[in-house]
Amino acid sequence: MDKRALGTNGLEVSALGLGCMGLGRKVAEGDLRDQMIGVIRRAVELGVTFFDTAQVYGPLTNEELVGEALAPFRRQVVIATKFGVVDAGGQPAGSRPDTIRPATEGSLRRLGVDSIDLYYQHRVDPDVPIEEVAGAVKELVDAGKVKHWGLSEAAAGTIRRAHAVLPVTAVQSEYSLWWKRPEEEVLPALEELGIGFVPYSPLGKGFLTGTIDANVEFADHDIRASIPRFEAAARTANTALVDLLRTVADRLHATPGQIALGWLLAQRPWIVPIPGTTKIERLEENVGGAMVELTADDLRQIDQAAADIAIVGARYPEAHERRTNL
Repeated sequence: MDKRALGTNGLEVSALGLGCMGLGRKVAEGDLRDQMIGVIRRAVELGVTFFDTAQVYGPLTNEELVGEALAPFRRQVVIATKFGVVDAGGQPAGSRPDTIRPATEGSLRRLGVDSIDLYYQHRVDPDVPIEEVAGAVKELVDAGKVKHWGLSEAAAGTIRRAHAVLPVTAVQSEYSLWWKRPEEEVLPALEELGIGFVPYSPLGKGFLTGTIDANVEFADHDIRASIPRFEAAARTANTALVDLLRTVADRLHATPGQIALGWLLAQRPWIVPIPGTTKIERLEENVGGAMVELTADDLRQIDQAAADIAIVGARYPEAHERRTNL
């Protein structure tokens, strides 16, 4: 797989990464640890070198899973994790400097590493100035415990303030054909500052693959069961976007999901999506999205048609949305 420079601070990763949150959930549902480790290791075989986890996933146990799976490949891969939602014991926490330091030690231990490749603030903490957060991470960088740092779901102004204290390598936020808010202010700021962008949910939590219709029923623990955009009526209305992707996919002998990933990769050379999956066949399909070559005419067709499609439903419940900084 092709590599991409994630920002201008020397971090190079595969064009697609793997979001590992769902793997830990599968382990929690049953005796599937070996199977989920197999998914991560198959990703390495396919050329993926960028893996995303977080302290809150599990909480804490997802880092252990990722660390165990990638231990044989440590020199070949980049592992990103996140702080600021739970503390070292898995309890709710913010981003005070005195909580960041012990949380970091916990992540290092669970991942089985001496230094964290990319360390995100998981969500901006309204109670702690971002300059203080950046200062605390700078101390970790100076101590060799963190190599690069980033922000997640942060607004352009917050990114600029953080970057002034400690250069930000990457920002992670939701971005896809059905959630394009980052194009308004965040992407221009990142381009100006030389910061990479890591879209999570690049396949719209699975919707853009074309495998979810109005008849699908979500389990109670599935976050999509609480998201307005995944209500049955919204799914029916939003099928128009999948139909667009399928039209292009049929012509290029690809899948709708591969076209959605190809579209993202074509937006900027410093964008690295991290689709998540628990299935090897879906992983292999996603990796194929990095091979899709969309022409200028393809991109123009997608953008023009997508502009006429009104996406129905909020991307998160209102209470969740209020916690973002966009």
